Amino acid sequence: MMTYDLLAALALFAFVTAATPGPNNLMLMASGANFGFRRTLPHMLGVLFGFVFMVILVGAGLAQIFELLPVTYTLLKIGAVAYLLFLAWKIAHAGPVRAGDASGRPMTFLQAVAFQWVNPKAWAMALTAVSAYAPAQNIWAILMVALIFGAIDAPVVISWTLIGQQMARVLTSAKRLMLFNWTMAALLVGSLYPVLWPH
Repeated sequence: MMTYDLLAALALFAFVTAATPGPNNLMLMASGANFGFRRTLPHMLGVLFGFVFMVILVGAGLAQIFELLPVTYTLLKIGAVAYLLFLAWKIAHAGPVRAGDASGRPMTFLQAVAFQWVNPKAWAMALTAVSAYAPAQNIWAILMVALIFGAIDAPVVISWTLIGQQMARVLTSAKRLMLFNWTMAALLVGSLYPVLWPH
């Protein structure tokens, strides 16, 4: 059973890592600005449930694969970088969404769930949380880590999406929207810095 101090430390870690800018939050903000809150809801739920599921699997022993086969971690990083660059390109070139326009679609629930597996920040958060707060692969400790992250991540993903939605009030011209999307794309690429040049 986790002590109160350990739970408080875990909650603080979860809040700081979940709330700071990263691929998930930047993409939710961009989606909120481009598609609105309601259409981004599946994306938000995918981030939330996808990451909780990832924490459980990492805690159940998935991380040991990286220790046994280090090449898998290298392949994961290559895939993550390539996919994030592709998403950055899509965000940068997203045009204004018009009613009935099928070309502009937010990320689906399953796409957001799958994205967690190529999200470098999500991997770092899950691996650190499990190793620091559930080191003995205790199933109850793992579930507690996942539960705390889920409870804290829910208002975080909502907040980032709402920030994007509110920004849409300012993005009233194609030029402003283009500048916003290019900025989000640049920040998304910038979030790869710890992966490309680890300390």
